[in-house]
Amino acid sequence: MKEPHVAPPGEADRRGASPVTPLAVADARGYVVAWSAAAALLTGCDATGAVGRPAADLLGVRADWSAGPEEWHGSAEVRDRDGRRLRVPVMACRCTGGDRSGPLWLLFRERDERGATERALADWVLSGCPVAVTVYDTGLRFVRQNETMRRMTGVPDEERIGRGLSAVLSGDDVPEWEARMRRVLETGRAEEGVPVRGRTKGDPEHDRCFTASASPLRDGSGRLVGLCNTVIDATEQYSARERLALLNEASTRIGSTLDVRRTGQELADLAVPRLADFVSVDLVEALLSGEVPPPGPVTGAVLRRVAHRSVRTGEPEAVVRVGDVDTCTVNSAQARCLATGRSELYRTMSEARSWVAEDPMRLAKAEEYGFHSWIVVPVNARGTTLGVVVFIRSRHPEPFEREDLSLAEELVARAAVCLDNARRFTREHTAALTLQRTLLPQRLPDQSAVQAAFRYLPGAPALGVGGDWFDVIPLSGARVALVVGDVVGHGLQASATMGRLRSAVRTLADVDLAPDELLTRLDDLVIRLTFESETGAEAIAPGDLGATCLYAVYDPVTGLCCLARAGHPPPAVVRPDGTAAFLELPPGPPLGLGGLPFESLEVELPEGSLLALYTDGLIQSREHDMGVGLKRLLHELAGGEASPDALSDRVIEALLPGRPDQPADDAALLLARVRRLDSDQVATWDVPADPEAVSGIRAQAVSRLRQWGLEGASFVTELVVSELVTNAVRYGDAPIRLRLVRDRTLICEVFDGCGTAPHMRRARVFDEGGRGLLLVAQLTQRWGTRQTPGGKVIWCEQALPGPSGEPGRI
Repeated sequence: MKEPHVAPPGEADRRGASPVTPLAVADARGYVVAWSAAAALLTGCDATGAVGRPAADLLGVRADWSAGPEEWHGSAEVRDRDGRRLRVPVMACRCTGGDRSGPLWLLFRERDERGATERALADWVLSGCPVAVTVYDTGLRFVRQNETMRRMTGVPDEERIGRGLSAVLSGDDVPEWEARMRRVLETGRAEEGVPVRGRTKGDPEHDRCFTASASPLRDGSGRLVGLCNTVIDATEQYSARERLALLNEASTRIGSTLDVRRTGQELADLAVPRLADFVSVDLVEALLSGEVPPPGPVTGAVLRRVAHRSVRTGEPEAVVRVGDVDTCTVNSAQARCLATGRSELYRTMSEARSWVAEDPMRLAKAEEYGFHSWIVVPVNARGTTLGVVVFIRSRHPEPFEREDLSLAEELVARAAVCLDNARRFTREHTAALTLQRTLLPQRLPDQSAVQAAFRYLPGAPALGVGGDWFDVIPLSGARVALVVGDVVGHGLQASATMGRLRSAVRTLADVDLAPDELLTRLDDLVIRLTFESETGAEAIAPGDLGATCLYAVYDPVTGLCCLARAGHPPPAVVRPDGTAAFLELPPGPPLGLGGLPFESLEVELPEGSLLALYTDGLIQSREHDMGVGLKRLLHELAGGEASPDALSDRVIEALLPGRPDQPADDAALLLARVRRLDSDQVATWDVPADPEAVSGIRAQAVSRLRQWGLEGASFVTELVVSELVTNAVRYGDAPIRLRLVRDRTLICEVFDGCGTAPHMRRARVFDEGGRGLLLVAQLTQRWGTRQTPGGKVIWCEQALPGPSGEPGRI
């Protein structure tokens, strides 16, 4: 039989379908007239047994072949050769365009990787998704639910089949939610975040609060086939809002500080005398040091009294004093409360006598002051037991009731969150301080340009640590970069941002950018960080993620210092004669604003001058403004005859005496006394733009090494000079200059007037050139390039020869 026409793959792709495989041809009555090998492989039935039989019997596909649409999509249910039942997607289309009596192709659409992913997603939604999901048909009859919904309702699938929402939830909000679900089916628009209150069949004694959403479900052709209902149990959140509304005073009085003892005392002060005549607050010892107590109930923990309050002056009924360890017997209400994590109510003395009598001192106090009713509540926060609170009535004639127990639990719950926040703050403060000290340099690098010293003082504990940083970065040509910066804010966020900015500054400094250009690049980075924060989970308003920075580069060969600042306090300079003054450096905008330029200033510093860089925490105070702090700083720096280390101590002691325990900012101070390299440590030659001049320059360089006693470096230096000078003559522009610097390393620099930076490449076997920079990189410790106003510099460094005259280690 002649096979009918099949749409080419391109046409199928344009329809958005997967690749297809022909299965069978059926006539207008639905009987098979042709059967493919793929169909035989799928069903286990060959063409002999299939032709002439109804396609519905073989493939489980039922359709009106005589009057159906031009194209039909569905699924076939078959059994393979092993007897397993399979459901596969199929497509039917007419083989002849407008002839409705013509045969039909039945096409099996092969599964692709996307299908496997969709199956995995469907399995996760049904078994692992934390959100409860139910699927209803267009009549709002139950079809399927996932494991989370099954646990939430407590009703198995077989009891819900064909039934509506009322089968699992009852309450006044149920009819309204069902009406919304019908509206979703009618309009095709989803309903999201709708609060629904009710009681589930699995927990009929308690009201629950849910956040429900309903979305329409459509098949591949866009036809509405049902509705998906997702539910989140929000009972705790709604209950917390109601409790906050009822306990407004507790919300304002408890937790006014991040101090554990103060919070406990606020709880006791609030409860006495309005709820109880005596309240004691005992907390786990680990909580006081900021450690994380073990989750769940507590057994055998050391409890320390942090607060108590009585209607009697002096709290005479207290068994222990504030700050002492409160020892409880194993069978006491406090011990049971900690072990079980549940509150206990004793309305009368007879109910409590069994455990009160175990402690003779407690029993004596109870009888002396007429204790007659107790409430013992565990301090639980985020799944962790932090301690126990005891409420006692003596003068108040009525015993505690269930309503009092609920109120006490609410008060303790509020205090528990505050106590845990205080613990978390203590831990975060310690972690942030450790992080910041890790990010800041613990010692300054060895270099010859400056003699430097630093001091860093973190902010007051009430605010935590911030984002102040400083750095001393050795650069090429014996130069050094001095950096001081300040990130807005405190805590881990500020410390993390500081670390990113410090790393960025070191990276940009390694590129040898000018100070104003470096601040421009750093400004772009802060803007990107702000944008990332705005699009992340914790949005930060534009400008909030700001920072200030001062960047200076000092050259000990020329004595020139180039500086630029971004919203940072101006640097101070102490001349060799002891006079101190601030440099008139253009301020520039703070980092993170963007769109404004930065200006640099170049000054010559005589040898022995002292450069002071600092953050605003050093000069600002609650007692005086920044102007007063700047004057005091100059006064302390004047003279400057002391070493930078001793002078740093003197400045800190004068400007921040004793660091009073009040809100304060971080303070960083970096002092650098500049040095100059002797003239006999530097040799410079002007190089003619002539290849024949290279040999003469090379000989002069080797001669200078002999004068310096560095004959061991002659071979490498001769090769390096030859390669770098030849490249400058061939590819650079005049003027060309060679400079050798004898410092902690032997530095070779070649200046030329071309701004194009060279790049090291791998030369092929028969290439005549391209190996020069590779040799330089292999024979020296470091090499690189930097831009200058008149062109560029190619530089390299090699270790000085050892005492025996041998070349230094590379």
